Amino acid sequence: MKKSKFSEQKIVSILKQGEDGVKVPDLCREHGISTATFYKWRSKYGGMSVSLLKRMKELEAENARLKRMYADERLKSELRKEIIEKKL
Repeated sequence: MKKSKFSEQKIVSILKQGEDGVKVPDLCREHGISTATFYKWRSKYGGMSVSLLKRMKELEAENARLKRMYADERLKSELRKEIIEKKL
């Protein structure tokens, strides 16, 4: 996946400028982005603050960790079942 040249904090600050009344074409020209990019960012990050964005990233990381843990435990369980069936 392509890495954006803008950090998520910078994206939130650009969106905040748009909410404060700066016209979208002027804002896009100033930061060197397309209007489509601006609206895509707004649909994804609209209404978020930097602290909320950080919390969301923490929760996503925790969710990914828990999914990996579940997958590992599920695999171990399946292996145990196979071993038990072979012994019987």
